[in-house]
Amino acid sequence: MYQVMTMTLPWGIALAAAAVLGAIIGSFLGAVLVRLPEGRSVVRGRSACDGCGKALTVAELVPVLSWAIQRGKCRTCGVSIGGGQLACELGGAAIGIGALLWARTDLALAAMMLGWQLLLLGLLDLRHLWLPRVLVVWLAISGFIVVIARAISEGTLDPLLVSSSGGALGYLLFWGIARFYLKARGREGMGSGDPPLMGAIGVWVGPLGVVEVMLGASIVGILAAIVMLVSKRSIAADTALPLGTCLAATAWPVFLLQGLG
Repeated sequence: MYQVMTMTLPWGIALAAAAVLGAIIGSFLGAVLVRLPEGRSVVRGRSACDGCGKALTVAELVPVLSWAIQRGKCRTCGVSIGGGQLACELGGAAIGIGALLWARTDLALAAMMLGWQLLLLGLLDLRHLWLPRVLVVWLAISGFIVVIARAISEGTLDPLLVSSSGGALGYLLFWGIARFYLKARGREGMGSGDPPLMGAIGVWVGPLGVVEVMLGASIVGILAAIVMLVSKRSIAADTALPLGTCLAATAWPVFLLQGLG
């Protein structure tokens, strides 16, 4: 039987460990969320305050707890740390816990990997309307790694064929929609990173999952538009909505419910 993760710890300890691991990874994702759009290295250099440049101590880098104790501000200059860092840390912890609670046991680790990548991509698109191609490629590669492991374990190429068809369907559907909109309206209606993202998601969820993610993302987008209207924010035909965020928010629950496509 294909196994990515086998529970060997008591349930309570396993959940706590998943939460801590998720918060730590979320802390790193928070740094990436700030540094990547600025063109800074995400692996080199000590963590420092973006306001005063002071290097942060170990005590100031404890996920969630440090943010709460410091009330979301730098202890030296008082500049706001920002909610993005806290969102990454809490989101990372929630993904770790959710993967253990709702994913199949043999796919729990894979669900964490997928969730953390989607968290970063979703927040990048939400804040910057940007889906870095390198992160989307890694999302697809990690999906193929999981699927190849399953294919080897089961001794059949079926999982790889389903995954590949899901990736192709996801990309081609969105590419076709984008081309049709461009010809019909004479302007871009979809970000260039959305078709590759849908393709990468398709690698994880397969053809059926692609359809489910598209429907779910449409519902999320409609709800977001309603919230904008209720909050009296203007919406026009050319108002940019982070489709990648909607896809990310939908893809992870789909994977939890159905597993690999």
